[in-house]
Amino acid sequence: MDHDSATNPAAMTPPDGPDSKVTSDPSAVRVLPDVAVAQAATRGRLYRVCMRGISTPILLDLPDGVQRCAASVDVLVSLDDAAARGIHMSRLYLLLERLSTEAVSPQVLGTLLGELVASQQGLSSAASITLRFDLLLRRPALVSDLSGWKAYPCRIEATSQNGVTRLVQHLELAYSSTCPMSAALARQANREAFEHQFGTHGTVAAEAVAEWLEQERGLAATPHAQRSRAELELVWQPGVTMLPFTAIVDRVEAALATPVQTAVKRVDEQAFARLNAANLMFCEDAVRRIAFVLADWPDLADFEVRVAHLESLHAHDAVAVARRSDISQS
Repeated sequence: MDHDSATNPAAMTPPDGPDSKVTSDPSAVRVLPDVAVAQAATRGRLYRVCMRGISTPILLDLPDGVQRCAASVDVLVSLDDAAARGIHMSRLYLLLERLSTEAVSPQVLGTLLGELVASQQGLSSAASITLRFDLLLRRPALVSDLSGWKAYPCRIEATSQNGVTRLVQHLELAYSSTCPMSAALARQANREAFEHQFGTHGTVAAEAVAEWLEQERGLAATPHAQRSRAELELVWQPGVTMLPFTAIVDRVEAALATPVQTAVKRVDEQAFARLNAANLMFCEDAVRRIAFVLADWPDLADFEVRVAHLESLHAHDAVAVARRSDISQS
């Protein structure tokens, strides 16, 4: 509930009281009712009061320049005054304008959180902001000169409680995973097909084998692969000065080695197939790869990594989770 009579002259009550007549003089102050200034009928402090899903543009400071993107924002404050009926919501909304004029950073978010609390004039001691948006990065093809845009869903949660700020960054990445067990079974099936074709003894001409391998019957089985998803939850140290959006993506994708591609030619698709063969991964393998490259990241206080392999063999997913505390004890 919004009661901005303290800052909005149009909502102020004139000296004659709330029942003063409204004149036809266009220059006269029109009195509007403000029931929110009354005390709450049922008293009690509230942990959070919020506006959810506010649409606003935000700016991201990336290595190749400032990126403007659409975001959905949740803004929350505590209601500490048990007798107050509601908070000043419109003040919170107007303060979000900062996000469309200054690039998102720990400093900007910290300043905004302080302004949110101050805007409530003693009603609140805590504030939170959640930003949801897609980080768009241009990614090059593996071999050819092509490139394309890839979206990485992001969420930033910034919270201030009694002047202490906590910053958590969520990031989602897609990659390909080829099952090691399926690959082993495929290799065995291919060996059996080879032995059936050429026998188990004697000399076989290399040219005949090469010709056979290039035919459909030369491939008896293929390992199953699936599009997979990694979800990162990164808790940053209070003194962090920047959020390394691109650097995190680059390092995690390098560790996995098989990020999904954008624009490709056949030469790129072949290179991708080779990368999958060289990086066979169970979900346990993938989550460890990511966790180990995050374990020594500066200013990272804690993290949790969840991976899901969206199985092509089964109707369910294979999932693994790693936390910083687990890796540090290994």
